[in-house]
Amino acid sequence: MRIATWNINGVKARIDSLTRWLEESAPDIACLQEIKSQDETFPAEAIERLGYNIATHGQKGFNGVALLSKRPLEDVMRRLPGDDADEHSRYIEATVSTDTGAVRVASIYLPNGNPIDTEKYPYKLAWMDRLLIHAEGLLATDTPIVLAGDYNVIPLPDDARHPDRWTDDALFQPESRAKHRALVNLGYTDAQRAVDNSDGIYTFWDYQAGAWQKNNGIRIDHLMLSPQAADRLTGVTVEKQTRGWTKPSDHVPVVATLDL
Repeated sequence: MRIATWNINGVKARIDSLTRWLEESAPDIACLQEIKSQDETFPAEAIERLGYNIATHGQKGFNGVALLSKRPLEDVMRRLPGDDADEHSRYIEATVSTDTGAVRVASIYLPNGNPIDTEKYPYKLAWMDRLLIHAEGLLATDTPIVLAGDYNVIPLPDDARHPDRWTDDALFQPESRAKHRALVNLGYTDAQRAVDNSDGIYTFWDYQAGAWQKNNGIRIDHLMLSPQAADRLTGVTVEKQTRGWTKPSDHVPVVATLDL
């Protein structure tokens, strides 16, 4: 089973790129972030024609997450627990059953947190605390868990072409990185680093200053696997070709293959 994560940066603006990618890469499950669409206006028909079931948790103009699956999406949960006052659409989770078992998959759009001297940074850290609590609870099940998405965290200096340029950014603050590390310490495996620990693996290139052309990238899109899922991991690909397409997202898909 191939499980992908992609911050699409506007599903309506990039529906042609999305459908092209779904046809060419054909993931079994795709976790989308920053769909920037309300549920009722999500362009479902073009995706359903390709054989995908859809679950969305959107809002108008920004944020928003979605799950696309070739198999039915069961027990869908929208919204990360822990703060009923949080109205941002940043989390959706569902179970997908296979002939030999099931996998529980979440699509995550973690807060950016910038500027760090505003309320946005404490919100990011509090959101990560909620994620840690929920992620720990998920480990109590025997079901393989995949927490996939745009984490807006650069875990290590090796995950940036120029780490010195990110020292004042919320994505690279010690607190943000420590909370991501706490997820690893719970027992979750960073799928990419489990199969390839080399430098120069990036998933995001800014639209500004020729970042793509200069390969000034960062790795912030992660698939975090529970022990049951990590045991089944057979490979990870970063599908960089999409960044060179017309009107691209500034992120690219990351696809993990699990023997499920």
